[in-house]
Amino acid sequence: MALLVLLRHGKSMWNKLNLFTGWVDVPLAKEGIDEALKAGEKLKDICFDEVYTSALIRSIQTAMIALSVNNCGKVPIIQHSEGRMKEWANMPDTINVLPVYETEALNERYYGDLQGLNKQETAEKYGADTVHKWRRSYDINPPGGESLKDNYHRTIPFFESTIIPKLKEGKNILISAHGNSLRAIVKYLENISDEDIPKFEIPTGKPLFYEYKETKFIKKLEDEE
Repeated sequence: MALLVLLRHGKSMWNKLNLFTGWVDVPLAKEGIDEALKAGEKLKDICFDEVYTSALIRSIQTAMIALSVNNCGKVPIIQHSEGRMKEWANMPDTINVLPVYETEALNERYYGDLQGLNKQETAEKYGADTVHKWRRSYDINPPGGESLKDNYHRTIPFFESTIIPKLKEGKNILISAHGNSLRAIVKYLENISDEDIPKFEIPTGKPLFYEYKETKFIKKLEDEE
């Protein structure tokens, strides 16, 4: 039996300012750092075999901060796929490495022309109903950006080709990512309909637990830990 943990990054500095962020590489706010530490306390006794993050710093920070309080004695180290960062990453065999892999497949939904705009001001300009559809519907795109459906079709092929084989090997996997890329994964795991997935919320800094057993995903409640 393997364990899959999904963790949405903590509050970012642009979350605090109520701005559309998307693929803009904004770091965590202090509140987000605190959320990551609290998440780490819930995960501290889980020995992960591999970690996957998006390519965005808020996702990477969340994973690293959460793992800073882990009790398994592994050192999380980002694995680089090319260049000198890959060639020169020599480590003694005595180092117990927890490999961390970054991928754009887990990035947040790309918000296109909305990135950097204030959400409230955008609603006042275009109408609250229109902006709500851009933000919360499954298959309506914001101007120049991705819908949740687009995010699903970017994220799930990676999940199927990379994450599921690792779970089949019995590995415990942590994914630190974003509200929409994680909603895409949850939609896949729980077979949530197109109509219902926009209503599904994933809180920042609160891990979701799934056991993988006999090709099935079983959601675990936090109080079962």
